[in-house]
Amino acid sequence: MIIQAIDEGNSRIRPDQLIAGIQRRGGKALICFTGVQSNQFPRAVDLARPFLLAGLPVCIGGFHITGCMAMLPQMPADMREAADLGISFFLGEAEGGRFDPVLRDAYAGKLKPIYDHLKDLPSLPGEPVPVVDRAQVEKSTLGYGSFDLGRGCPFECSFCCIINVQGRGSRFRSTEDLENIIRDHARIGVTKFFVTDDNFARNRNWEAFLNTLIRMREDEGHTFTLIIQVDTLCHKIPNFIEKCVRAGVDQVFIGLENINPDNLAGSKKRQNKITDYREMFLAWKKHPVILTAGYIIGFPNDTRASVLHDIDVLKRELAVDILSLSILTPLPGSEDHRDAVAAGTWIHPDLNRYDLTHNVIRHPNLPGEELDKLYLDAWASFYSPDHCRTILRRAAALGSNKKIATMNRLIIYGTASRLHNVFSLDGGFLRLKYRKDRRQGLPLENPLVFYPKYYLETLRNLAILTATRWRYLRFIRKLWSDPNRFAYSDQAIASVEKAEFETLELYTATRGGRQAVATHRKMEGIKQRARGTKVAKA
Repeated sequence: MIIQAIDEGNSRIRPDQLIAGIQRRGGKALICFTGVQSNQFPRAVDLARPFLLAGLPVCIGGFHITGCMAMLPQMPADMREAADLGISFFLGEAEGGRFDPVLRDAYAGKLKPIYDHLKDLPSLPGEPVPVVDRAQVEKSTLGYGSFDLGRGCPFECSFCCIINVQGRGSRFRSTEDLENIIRDHARIGVTKFFVTDDNFARNRNWEAFLNTLIRMREDEGHTFTLIIQVDTLCHKIPNFIEKCVRAGVDQVFIGLENINPDNLAGSKKRQNKITDYREMFLAWKKHPVILTAGYIIGFPNDTRASVLHDIDVLKRELAVDILSLSILTPLPGSEDHRDAVAAGTWIHPDLNRYDLTHNVIRHPNLPGEELDKLYLDAWASFYSPDHCRTILRRAAALGSNKKIATMNRLIIYGTASRLHNVFSLDGGFLRLKYRKDRRQGLPLENPLVFYPKYYLETLRNLAILTATRWRYLRFIRKLWSDPNRFAYSDQAIASVEKAEFETLELYTATRGGRQAVATHRKMEGIKQRARGTKVAKA
C-alpha cells in the first residue's frame, strides 16, 4: 500500500496528475481529506469532484464535519450537498483501529456515507503518531513538525470547537510515545516541533513529559525545540515554566483572548484573570522565550475606539512579542454557532470566510465591513514599525538570544501577512497562486492579465520583504552591540508592583478591569487571613 501525503498549504494539488498515477498503478485508491476546518471545507469538496468523476472514493474528516454533527440537530446544507456528490464522512478520531473499516470498505468499493465515532473517543497511549516526510516539513515556512500529547479541554469557552470535538475530558499519550516521536523525527532530521495540545499546562502528565524531554536533551544530546500552547494561569504551577525551558520550549502561544474582563466573561473565558497577565508574561520573560498571544476582537460590546485603545494598552503594558489577532467567529462545532443556528440569527453562508480573519456576523456596533476594516487597522497598529522596534529592544534588554527568530516572526506576521492579506498561521513569506486553481463556479482570469499581475506582485512583495529584513538586521546588529541595551525598560517589562493596579490602564480603563482588581484584592485578603489563622493555630 502506498500512502502519499500532500499539504496544500505549501504544495499544489493536481487531481489530474494524481488520477493518472493511480490508474497506472491499478486504479484503486482512497482519497482522504484530513483535519478539514470550516473555511477549508468548500475547497476540499472542490478538490474531491474530479476524483469522484474518475470513480475514486473520497472521505472527509476533521473539525468541520465532526463539530457540525456534534452540535447541530441535523446535517447542514453544505454537508448534504457534499454527501449527494458521493463523499463519505469520518466523524471523530481515527486511532484504535477506527479507520480500518474505512480502508476495507473503500477497497471493496462499498464506502459507507458516514463513519461515526463521535461518542467513541480513543485512548491515546501506544497509538502511532504520523511522521511527515522531511520534504513536506522543509516546504513549510519555518520547518516545523508537529505532534500532540493530549486531547480535550476542561474549560467551557463558548467560541471553542475543541471541547465539542475532542471532549471536555482529557486524554494523554505516554512518555514512551513522546520518546518515540522525538527519535522517529530525529532520524529524518526534524528537530523543531509544534505541540498541538490546546493547553499543555492542563496536561496532568506535563511534568513526566518534560522530564523525558530534559533527559533526552541534557543526557543524550538531542537539540530539539518546541512551541507549546498554554493558558494564562500556567505560571502558578510550581516549576512549570522552568522545566519547559529546560525541555526545549522556546516559543509559547498564550490564549490571552482579550484584556477586558467583561468580554472574557461573556464568552465563558472566566479562567482568564487580567490581574495575572503581567506576572505571567514576566515569568516567561525571565527566559529567552518568544511569546505569542492569541487575541480576539468583535465581542458584542466592542467599538472601533475601544478595540484600538485596548491594542494600545496591550502594546504598552504587556510583554507580548507576537499578536495573533482573530475576529470572534461562531465556528461550526462551537456553542456560539449552535446558539446562532437555533435562534435563527443571520451568519454568513460562505464557509470560506470562517477563517477567524473575516467577519461573518452582524455586529451591533460595527456594521457592514467596519469590523473587517477594524481587524486590519488593529493588526497594523500592533505591527507598526515603532512597536516592532520596541519588541526587539525589550528582547535585547532581557538578554534574549532569539533576535533572528523574533525578527522572522515580525516579518511574517507584521509585513508578509498584510502584503498577501493572509493572516496568522495561514501565510508565509511568498504566496503561490495558480490560474486554474479557482473555486467551483468562478471564472478563470485571462492569462494575459493573471500572469503579468502575479509575477509583478511577487517581485514587488519580494522586494518589500527583502528591504524589511535588511532594515531589521541593521537595527538588530546595532542594538545587540550596544553595551547599554540592558538599561532599557518600559511598562511592559518593569517588575510587577502593587501600586500598578492604580496606574496601569489595563486595570483602570474599564469597569471590568476595576472589578477584577477589587476581586483580586478580596481574594488576596481571604488568603492572608487563612494563612494568619494557620500560623496562630501552629
